[in-house]
Amino acid sequence: MALLISLFLIFVFPFKNNAQGPPSPGYYPSSRIGSIGFNQGYTNRWGPQHQTLDQGALTIWLDRSSGSGFKSLNHYKSGYFGAAIKLQPGYTAGVITSFYLSNDEEYPGNHDEIDIEFLGTTQDKPYTLQTNVYIRGSGDGNIIGREMRFHLWFDPTQDFHNYAILWNPTEIIYFVDDVPIRRYPRKNDATFPTRDLWVYGSIWDASSWATENGKYRADYNYQPFVGRYNNFKIEGCNANGPASCRPASGSPYGSSGLSSQQYAAMAWVQQNHKVYDYCHDPTRDHTQTPEC
Repeated sequence: MALLISLFLIFVFPFKNNAQGPPSPGYYPSSRIGSIGFNQGYTNRWGPQHQTLDQGALTIWLDRSSGSGFKSLNHYKSGYFGAAIKLQPGYTAGVITSFYLSNDEEYPGNHDEIDIEFLGTTQDKPYTLQTNVYIRGSGDGNIIGREMRFHLWFDPTQDFHNYAILWNPTEIIYFVDDVPIRRYPRKNDATFPTRDLWVYGSIWDASSWATENGKYRADYNYQPFVGRYNNFKIEGCNANGPASCRPASGSPYGSSGLSSQQYAAMAWVQQNHKVYDYCHDPTRDHTQTPEC
């Protein structure tokens, strides 16, 4: 009788259990793309003394003297770009560990960017994964951020997890372990990056804003701050490649959008783990973000 009552209560009053993670997306883009070693797709961009390689896996770190960053060997018109990343536990406030697309070096002050940024935190709070899209802007005061932030359904310091950006002519999709967490569709040319992009990663001090708007800053008593990357994946249309290159897709349909199962997984993540959405921020001037 007790078992029947328990089953009845579960059926009638289902409870939310976030510990099990999101529902299956049913499609796994990363499984369709082979992994490459760091040197096959990337090179050091800055802070070479804070970067080591071990069998194709990369470790970069930040201390009081410098951080470090890397850049893809090629630039792209579209593609799927991923890496497995493991973050440092403990106090990491003010520290950004990132994986992103940009053309800042080619268009300084007027660049495009598609970001995955892990915002460092204090010891008692989880990391925040920030996704962001910039179109023709920079840090010169004219930037219009399109931030959506998440607290993940796992501890990203305990193991490597796969993070990816899919960018094609119709959409940007962010994936965590093949689960889509955000889709940013192209609604018009003014709100979508269309120029060639390079792939970057870095670890750096962003104390002025990274953790609770700068409330907590990098504390170098905890240095070095370490980011670890492996399982690099690139499948893109090289900017210097043939015009016939077919853009990558994030769905089983081979076109834009996601499957209904993928949309359901994304809805679960956004319902249970999204902590900020620029479109729903009442302090923002939404005349600057017409896609909202």
